[in-house]
Amino acid sequence: MPPISVLGIVTARGGSKGIPRKNLAPLLGRPLLAFTAEAALGSRRLSRVVLSTDDQEIAQVGESLGMAVPVLRPPELARDETPTIPVLQHMVRYLEERGEYYDAVLVLQPTNPLRQAEDIDGAIELMERTNADSVISFSAVGEKHPARMKSIGEDGWVEDPPFCEAFEGQPRQQLPPLYLREGSIYLTRHDVLMVENSLKGTRCQAWIMPADRSCNVDDLFDLRLVEFLLAGAKEHANSGSRVR
Repeated sequence: MPPISVLGIVTARGGSKGIPRKNLAPLLGRPLLAFTAEAALGSRRLSRVVLSTDDQEIAQVGESLGMAVPVLRPPELARDETPTIPVLQHMVRYLEERGEYYDAVLVLQPTNPLRQAEDIDGAIELMERTNADSVISFSAVGEKHPARMKSIGEDGWVEDPPFCEAFEGQPRQQLPPLYLREGSIYLTRHDVLMVENSLKGTRCQAWIMPADRSCNVDDLFDLRLVEFLLAGAKEHANSGSRVR
């Protein structure tokens, strides 16, 4: 079976509430957007990388980072409540009207700056190997397992939900493994996205992300956490490269 062609779409609108101008927020001296651009452009398997934005400044920064901006996103596709699917369909249709066709689309959100080019390439190869409709990244829930959740009534009394652990304090190892969709990878076949209006389809494979690469930047705390992780990784890499 021949390799599939994959369009990488980086989604970066201008508005945001948790962090104003979040996609351009400084992170170790670079805009947040730069880390996703670097991973995407470092991929061996993406056929093309484009930026979908409604914002002229973000478009200019994206182009300076090496990404193409074929068209600006219309304002009605850049609202807080706008879902992802019509944003992707807008870019795919625009490119198809100009003769560009791809077998699959990979959504890359700048708010997941810890993904690596190897994650992108691995997800694409997983789709090819399994003939999946989609490949979506997940991380293990760890200590925040749903079985440990409780309902708290207005009167303050704690109640067990139907899915609670078998007994209070049940060891994590005895709970069924569960995973949380974490946002780094959304790889979808063309027809699943464009015809079925879905990112997942019916045959979805999981790309498992380790905890130290599974941070979604939503607020300033997340940004500082990512900065800490990146700085630590950089220090580790530098110490490992010293001649001893």
